[in-house]
Amino acid sequence: MSTEQPTSLDSSTSPEQESPQTVETEVAADTGRKLRTWPAWIIALLAVGLIAARWYPTVSLNLMMAAFMGPAAAGGLMLLWWCFFSRASVKEKILGTIGFIAVVVIAVALLDSSMQDMATIVMVVPTAVLAFLLTLIFFAAQPKRRLPLALVVTALLVSYWETQKLEGLTGRFEAELLWRWEPTAEERYLAELAKRDDAAEPSVAAESISFASAPWPAFRGAERDGILHGVRVSENWKETPPVEVWRQKIGPGWSSFAIGGGRLFTQEQRGDNEAVICLDAETGKQIWDVTYPSRFWEAIGGAGPRATPTLTENALFSLGADGILLCLDPLDGREIWRRDLKDDAKRSAPQWGFSSSPLIADGNVIVHAGGEGDLGVIAYQTTDGKIAWSAPSGDHSYSSPQLATIEGTAGVLMMTNTGLDFLDPANGEVIWQHAWPVENYRALQPLVVGNSVYIATALQDGTRKVNVTKPTDDGPWETSEEWTTMQMKPDFNDFVFYEGNVYGFDGSVFACIDAETGDRQWKRGRYGNGQVLLLADAGQLLITTEKGEIVLAKASPDKLVEIAKLPVLDGKTWNHPVVVGDRLFVRNAKEIACYSLTLQ
Repeated sequence: MSTEQPTSLDSSTSPEQESPQTVETEVAADTGRKLRTWPAWIIALLAVGLIAARWYPTVSLNLMMAAFMGPAAAGGLMLLWWCFFSRASVKEKILGTIGFIAVVVIAVALLDSSMQDMATIVMVVPTAVLAFLLTLIFFAAQPKRRLPLALVVTALLVSYWETQKLEGLTGRFEAELLWRWEPTAEERYLAELAKRDDAAEPSVAAESISFASAPWPAFRGAERDGILHGVRVSENWKETPPVEVWRQKIGPGWSSFAIGGGRLFTQEQRGDNEAVICLDAETGKQIWDVTYPSRFWEAIGGAGPRATPTLTENALFSLGADGILLCLDPLDGREIWRRDLKDDAKRSAPQWGFSSSPLIADGNVIVHAGGEGDLGVIAYQTTDGKIAWSAPSGDHSYSSPQLATIEGTAGVLMMTNTGLDFLDPANGEVIWQHAWPVENYRALQPLVVGNSVYIATALQDGTRKVNVTKPTDDGPWETSEEWTTMQMKPDFNDFVFYEGNVYGFDGSVFACIDAETGDRQWKRGRYGNGQVLLLADAGQLLITTEKGEIVLAKASPDKLVEIAKLPVLDGKTWNHPVVVGDRLFVRNAKEIACYSLTLQ
């Protein structure tokens, strides 16, 4: 019987005796491992879900911000997975991280200037994250090809955004994109403007014009309440629809109109200049314009002024988005005086521009400036532009000061991020305040009904009814919250009051709430972020939709009674419409039009 000698242990089976060749083999095997993909699937699905959420009606600002910032934030989760949980080799992790960041940085650097801010977060980074993740997932078992393919696919897909430029966003934050080589509406307008003839002769002779009884002298009318009396529009639009009288291109801007003396006043952007323009209300032809160097642009609203001129018997007052306050002669546009809110309030322009339509009261022109200390609201003498008084207020607001009489006392309502102020128009002293601080923006006008004021905050904070009580002795005024409802969450879309109900926008859907309780009566009209005008004598609502349609509806608390609808403008329409007599004036950032209405 033969005796086998014990077999000695192979060096490869002993960790203590592991050879360098074996270590190299195991490292090579590690580089060939299939990636762990289930975390990558979760991150990709999360990013896709957040992107898809952008197309649902906005519920709150927090959800909206999550939908827009979340996909970019998923890039951090992706890098965390890639570096620590993917099973990629160390070399792959280093090269992949550097390569991904380099692709994104180069793509952002090559974007059109209009895309630099918004597109980086909302478009470029989410595209890069999904392209990189999905390519690695599908080629997870091919270690030699997966990383080069992921970087190439990512570079190709993000390069699409370099072919685009941004004109702005819709009310639901959908991008309005053009090919990079395609002229914008503003550029087409400027080309046409350069070929126009000189200023037209006005239909009404200058010597016979009086602006003293202007039918629509300021933003949302003389009372800034969006209510028109004395007009009843025919409801049979099949037989007698509104008829277009004239149409013109116009520069970007979200101004509405001041109308008087047969003239129409508004504001626009013209390249590197802001402009205040005067048009003949009968023909649409330009009578005069005043331009000055100033260009404000931000990704949501795009370029152009936000405020509306204010017309008085002897002067026209305008405020540009970058803070230039002008006093002009409405007959010929001659400049009487000028101020700069950035200098006077010692601040830069707010995020979405100065938006305060000037208010005339007690011989002063009053605007919200948002400066520190007592430089929140500033009143200038109408005659020479000298500062008459200033008062503390919130540091940002896209609302305008508004005259009101509450409990027999006249004052100026000013809604800001800190709440609602009621100021003495003579000296700016605070009569009363209602605190409702928010980090969000406020852009609507307060709605006054008796001794109550309805105020709102964009998207997530809803609408509040504030009751105001005047003291019987020398005590302080009192304000109290009667209710705050989430049944109406307007953004920058003003509401109107009619027979016990408030009509306006809940996000992008038109709605009605009970003015006494805040309870919703109905929510139905999917008009986007439009505006509304009340024809009070007829109980009619004239609504402009965000798509540029005009809707005639009944002011009924029972349901939405849509009488007629007609497309009147091309493109996003946020501007407030105006009706004077039988004429409807509408505009957006591209064009302006006048329609003749058949009246009852």
